[in-house]
Amino acid sequence: MPAADWWRSAVIYQVYPRSFLDSNGDGVGDLPGITAKLDYIASLGVDIVWISPFFTSPMKDFGYDVADYCDVDPLFGTLADFDALVARAHALGLKIMIDQVLSHSADNHPWFVESRASRDNPKSDWYVWAAQQADGTPPNNWLSVFGGSAWQWDARRGQYYLHNFLTSQPDLNFHQPAVQQAHLDNLRFWLERGVDGFRLDACNFHFHDRELRNNPPAALRDSTMVSSVNPYGMQAHIHDKTQPENVAFLRRIRVLLDEYQAIAIGEIGADDSLAVMGEYTTGGDKLHMAYSFNLLTSEFSAAHIRTQVEQFEARVADGWASWSVGNHDSVRVMTRWGGATPSPELAKVVLAMQLALKGTPCLYQGDELALTEADLPFEALQDPYGITFWPEFKGRDGCRTPMPWQGASAHAGFSSATPWLPVPPEHAARAVDQQAAADSPLSFARNILAWRRGVAQLGQGDIVFFDAPEPVLAFRRDLAGAPSLLAAFNLGGAALQFDWPQAAGATPLDGHGLPGAAEGAGVSLPAYGGWFALV
Repeated sequence: MPAADWWRSAVIYQVYPRSFLDSNGDGVGDLPGITAKLDYIASLGVDIVWISPFFTSPMKDFGYDVADYCDVDPLFGTLADFDALVARAHALGLKIMIDQVLSHSADNHPWFVESRASRDNPKSDWYVWAAQQADGTPPNNWLSVFGGSAWQWDARRGQYYLHNFLTSQPDLNFHQPAVQQAHLDNLRFWLERGVDGFRLDACNFHFHDRELRNNPPAALRDSTMVSSVNPYGMQAHIHDKTQPENVAFLRRIRVLLDEYQAIAIGEIGADDSLAVMGEYTTGGDKLHMAYSFNLLTSEFSAAHIRTQVEQFEARVADGWASWSVGNHDSVRVMTRWGGATPSPELAKVVLAMQLALKGTPCLYQGDELALTEADLPFEALQDPYGITFWPEFKGRDGCRTPMPWQGASAHAGFSSATPWLPVPPEHAARAVDQQAAADSPLSFARNILAWRRGVAQLGQGDIVFFDAPEPVLAFRRDLAGAPSLLAAFNLGGAALQFDWPQAAGATPLDGHGLPGAAEGAGVSLPAYGGWFALV
């Protein structure tokens, strides 16, 4: 493949800075902490390090509320620390991708401070302002992802402003050309500092319907992006996000990225996220790749995974997906898909399956250790989303607890001080230094990531699924000029055999670390087993 398409075969590793490593003893992870562990990340065999926000912020949403797009929050370090991180990563052959939260800012951002001061100042239209209805209620029925109305009254201007998330996260008005240009300038600032790409947070939220029309009720309640107890899923979000004007803005971003040979991945939370993923990645002139919440739900079956991939493939020509099964917003995959007492072997087959799908895999820190969701008491919660919907929805803190490095050390080696979130005892038992054994999830992750590099079909080939009994996921990867590759995974905890005529005469591949074998025209898979072969 052309060198420009290197990212198609790459593997992304997400770092949540607050919880990776604390280098200065304040209980919060930081940029020097990430730099200190880049050797560890490189040892995994990944290619891209996605770093969640570290910009100046009041931290009401832990960095996803930006007060200065071109500086580092002192909690995380300095610009010099960031430059050192990039230099070390590049020396290790790693690319650096940073989060960009463009749709909204913090309410103490100078832009918003000026915008809310009056209705006629130079930035008065940089945010989405609207008059109240005759009875004083909000302009329309739009809802916030974090609960309640998406509108907040502001006494300074005597108007409502739009916030798709927290009230302290006002939405920028992308219909104002100056807003678009300001963000392009911000992106250029980081490209000049050597970043290799951006992860665009909530990238379909940039524009809103100018007429502020009400959203209709949802024909089918959304349970992929939000919890079932959140009324946000009761609306069809056809006016408050995913507007057609966003395509042209993404094209402007792509022009800038191409200037620096950089890449972008978009987070898509939409009623039909697979369609939006396709629209935003086709044509080679917008995003390089996109991911949705469709594999970040509690639904776990071979049929569900097959459906998501097949539906995406059916909607794109040359677009590209990034399949993620874990991140900082979702219950950890081991608990979400494995229940209260998941087998460590589940982590292995899920990772192998993720690495074998067509698309760029995105791994979340700690999943290589088979970490489970932390069960935190209410008094330990930090996430405003969880505090609002407790106890039916406990928020996102359970997947954001500190990375365990040393099982016998205080706070598992994350910090010399009390961490911002506690380290569960069961995580300390799965710390990095506790997983030296050849059969550990960490050793497996390193092994299969290295093995994948030598199997071109997994990085570049097309995908065709086969019918198989639940919980077996079976497919073929096809690459021009190379043999086809068969892959089968047992996503369940009981051994099984299934007939697969395509397996007859296939040449099994070893070295990946999953147990499984061909038996004539069938395949035998132990619990959480897998099988690869060439035909």
